[in-house]
Amino acid sequence: MTTLTAGGRMAAEIAEQPAQWRTLLTDAGPELDSVAAAIRRYDPHTVLLVARGTSDHAALYAKYLVEIKLGKAAGLVSPSTMTAYGARPEFRGVLMLAVSQSGGSPDLVRSIEVARDCGALTVAVTNNAASDLARAATAHVDVLAGPERAVAATKSYTAQLLALHQLLDRVGGGTGGAAAALPDLADAVLDRGGAIAALASRYRFAQRMVTTGRGYSYPTAREAALKLMETAYLSAQAFSAADLLHGPLAMIDPQVPVLAVVADGIGGRAMAPVLPRLAERGADVCVVGSAAAGAHVVLPQGAPEELSPLLEILPFQLLALHVAVERGGDPDAPRGLAKVTETL
Repeated sequence: MTTLTAGGRMAAEIAEQPAQWRTLLTDAGPELDSVAAAIRRYDPHTVLLVARGTSDHAALYAKYLVEIKLGKAAGLVSPSTMTAYGARPEFRGVLMLAVSQSGGSPDLVRSIEVARDCGALTVAVTNNAASDLARAATAHVDVLAGPERAVAATKSYTAQLLALHQLLDRVGGGTGGAAAALPDLADAVLDRGGAIAALASRYRFAQRMVTTGRGYSYPTAREAALKLMETAYLSAQAFSAADLLHGPLAMIDPQVPVLAVVADGIGGRAMAPVLPRLAERGADVCVVGSAAAGAHVVLPQGAPEELSPLLEILPFQLLALHVAVERGGDPDAPRGLAKVTETL
């Protein structure tokens, strides 16, 4: 990876991810087995997820896993219903998963407390086993990402994805073994960092940008947009490709670059109608994913579709880093942002 002065901390944490995944896959098994067993005993009819910011995209990924792999209804919680409005919904038979890097967000802590009081089984997935959120939940999963000092979350995000996959795969009776090849595949993606950095100059003067994907790749599109907003100060909007083909398509023109995630698999095939429509609008489209889709950044094969978001996000993390630097900024010190945002 290119050595940077500005953004050096973010670059270092991006580079740590394959090693961190190896640690999680090696060390987290007993805790994951224990929490998965508790969930199976509880046998929830519904799974609700509560999160903020980057962790919200990890929660959205978990929603896909729950519905597709476990066959259970899943939804994303609006914390303000419990924190601001004082609602106390009926949560018996519900598993509530709280996802947070720090575990320090008061609204997430309060949401878990209310859910537990109202009958839910509550599980926190954090990078801080000593956090208020971990203590408030019935059970906790540590994503084992280690200290993350850059304001923009990178390694904690993919650690959340991997931990959620490993947990939910075990809930469904699996062993998590499908993820074994991921660290080596991630090394292969990061080895192409120079080529990804070269793309950054393409977006140096962009004012607006759109990211899009379908299925498991939709959370990637959302997280990519957030990384570009918080590091490079780009106005980036994320859309499911199905939604993009409705009203938002009207805003696409040659001055609005589009970053499209097209994975191998069902979600990637669902993108087939989208790319020609973008071409009709004269859009500057950069595709990350499948060689069959003519991707500008081709991802290595060897992981099932449900694990592709861990690899897909790596080029976008690098792109956000280098676009920020190209625009004269320092992604390690984004304007007005702190590591933990406290909301109620």
